[in-house]
Amino acid sequence: MAYGDFTLYDLTQRWHIATEEDMHLFTHIDSIAISAHLAETLQENLPLALAIHSEKARSEMIIAPLLIEFRKLTGHRISLFSGLEFTVDAQQGLNGFCDFIISYAREQLFISFPIILIVEAKNENIKGGIPQCIAAMIAARLFNEQHGKTLPVLYGAVTTGESWKFLRLEATTVSIDVDTYYAVQPGKILGILLSMLPALPEEAGRAAE
Repeated sequence: MAYGDFTLYDLTQRWHIATEEDMHLFTHIDSIAISAHLAETLQENLPLALAIHSEKARSEMIIAPLLIEFRKLTGHRISLFSGLEFTVDAQQGLNGFCDFIISYAREQLFISFPIILIVEAKNENIKGGIPQCIAAMIAARLFNEQHGKTLPVLYGAVTTGESWKFLRLEATTVSIDVDTYYAVQPGKILGILLSMLPALPEEAGRAAE
């Protein structure tokens, strides 16, 4: 079994996961100004990726530029991983490849503190990618616990590149955002991603100085 093999029923049985599907998680988050470079990139890439109509094109031309911009906006405080194997507990089925992992650490040579898991929806099926994303979020939490790091909340997203659906894992509850956001709203997507960054003690300490 691997991340992509799970169903919502499997998750409820194995980890007693409950889902909330009536939450507007990020409507209060403001859009941010995007760079001229990203605006130009998406203006060129978005129609081309949709015309090519392949997962690879959407990943390279839409998702990756957005996430690279996100990393720049954080002052490179995060690391970004794409298409890496992320095996945490193979016996529980928490193994396989993750499309994108955002780690709250500067190390780019290895995954050290995953906080956001992003799944590319297969066949443009956002709903079908939700169980895979939740399984990867559970694995990220277990990974962090194994390495002595805990966060009360982890986030995920399922995306076709053109459309984005965000999730939040807290304890055994996964909240699935009612709203769907789109690549033509890059400032909103980036604002949402920035809101997911945890305020770690060392960050709070620096902010107070």
